[in-house]
Amino acid sequence: MMMFNNLTVASMVPSHHNLVYHLIVILIAALAAFIPRYFPLHFFTNRKIPEWFDEWMKYVPVALFTALVVKGIFVDSKYRLITEHVSWLGNVLVYGHVTYLIAAVFVMLVAYFTRSMAFSVVVGLLVVWLLSFI
Repeated sequence: MMMFNNLTVASMVPSHHNLVYHLIVILIAALAAFIPRYFPLHFFTNRKIPEWFDEWMKYVPVALFTALVVKGIFVDSKYRLITEHVSWLGNVLVYGHVTYLIAAVFVMLVAYFTRSMAFSVVVGLLVVWLLSFI
């Protein structure tokens, strides 16, 4: 490590005060966010969408939401299945975050009976918060 002490390394990242660099980064990020939204909208504006495609697309939001929820409950950050020993259930091995599983049941019930996404989210947050005290 000592042999590299006197070398100067050319950096690709400019200093903090380079306004042009920051503006270019903002412009590229704006284009990267805009292009994937613009082209499908532009392409499908004057074309008839096939019935099978329209029917299939109705399931995409539910599938994505389910994948996010299942990952959050059952999988940790290193993509391993979560297991917890719960002593207040009689030392039971549970697959997933127990508080999240209980909150998910409440959220499903509230969402089924009220059909309100906002109320379901609030109930889920409250249940997780209350169960964190146990």
